[in-house]
Amino acid sequence: MKQPSASPRLHPALCVALALGFSANAAMAEKPARPPLDAAASDPATLGWMKGSPPPPNRILRFEDGSYFQFPAMRWSVSNFRQLMPTVNISRGLGAPLPLPAGPAMQTAIDQLSFTPIGASQPMTWEQSLAANYTDGIVILHRGQLVYERYFGVLKADGQHAVMSVTKSFTGTLGAMLVAEGVLDANQTMAHYVPELSKSAFGNATIRQVLDMTTGLKFSEDYADPKAEVWAHASAGNPLPKPKNYTGPRSYYEYLQTVKPQGKHGEAFGYKTVNSDALGWVIARVTGRTVAQLLSERIWSRLGAEQDGYMSVDSTGTPFAGGGLNTGLRDLARFGEMLRNDGAYNGQQIIPKQVVEDIRNGGDKSAFAKADYPLLKGGSYRNMWWVLHNDHGAYSARGVHGQRVYVDPKAEMVIVRFASHPVAGNAANDPTTIPAFDAVANLLMSAPR
Repeated sequence: MKQPSASPRLHPALCVALALGFSANAAMAEKPARPPLDAAASDPATLGWMKGSPPPPNRILRFEDGSYFQFPAMRWSVSNFRQLMPTVNISRGLGAPLPLPAGPAMQTAIDQLSFTPIGASQPMTWEQSLAANYTDGIVILHRGQLVYERYFGVLKADGQHAVMSVTKSFTGTLGAMLVAEGVLDANQTMAHYVPELSKSAFGNATIRQVLDMTTGLKFSEDYADPKAEVWAHASAGNPLPKPKNYTGPRSYYEYLQTVKPQGKHGEAFGYKTVNSDALGWVIARVTGRTVAQLLSERIWSRLGAEQDGYMSVDSTGTPFAGGGLNTGLRDLARFGEMLRNDGAYNGQQIIPKQVVEDIRNGGDKSAFAKADYPLLKGGSYRNMWWVLHNDHGAYSARGVHGQRVYVDPKAEMVIVRFASHPVAGNAANDPTTIPAFDAVANLLMSAPR
């Protein structure tokens, strides 16, 4: 079989950084030098990655050389990370799964929905948008009922998929829960809880500033710059053995202590993955539980989830709080539905209602505006959630390559999507995603009760 064309080969450390969920800046949102294969041509099941005992040499993917995250191979990897890298389990507990009730069959009606992408002149259908965004799996809940579910490529209903930076919203939710319960003081400094951070830029930042990413940090995620701090972060978190001459940090915790200040805390929103890592350290210190353990105990084991989740870890076993989570699609939908219902689900209050209300109310719009997200104007960021402040009161968890948890309270709708778009930055899929989700919301709002 002929080797499919791919985008230019990336440095293995960058592949690790992207795979583990780092945000992508404008440079990463640029189109490849040549057009990538479309969804059909890059289908990982058709291309046969990792099939055979052993697979053919040109179908073997490895973590160590970065081959696993080259497009189109990464379309297989995002559904199989546990086969390639060290992870820690997130137990669903021992209880029976809570079934997702089936709603009226709406696949045909939704697939035929028509909308016009932002900046385009020609309309497209919802079904066409799935391929345009390299969708691996998508679920839509309406009033808690499953009305739409589709899978593509190698992802199946019983499979798990990387959620990338959607992980940040889980970490932020756990942090906000601890604030609501009085375990954390949102106005207290990070160094108060983790003295090891006192000499870093995080030392005098407050818990609230970290939760809302309004910290003043010298941390560039410009992958085109070989001196950008993202490279040092990726190297520190990479669980593979370090080169003999390596003298830098060897874990996430070690790296966080080296972050230097730039700007003033509290003035502007700046989406930086290290904020989530630092919050994860505080969470672990005050609870005595890692983010993965606390997520299992406080949320995952109470949702009635069908499957365990898992998180990637560094060489010391510390879960990557900024992007290491992998889950089943339906389970992520259960999480979104729980939030839509003010934190209540499976017959219990899992997240305090005040935490959900705080997320929905959003953060500092003026601070967010300084980051200049053209397609998210008027939005804000709160507790590591993206708040749209649209007329539906929608808010979202977002991850590179198209991962999404979208909660629309007015439409009583939750959409969860797994994807493997060849372009990391959400600027590549937002022009299609935003109007597509709005079109479904409008359709569902017209449905009879």
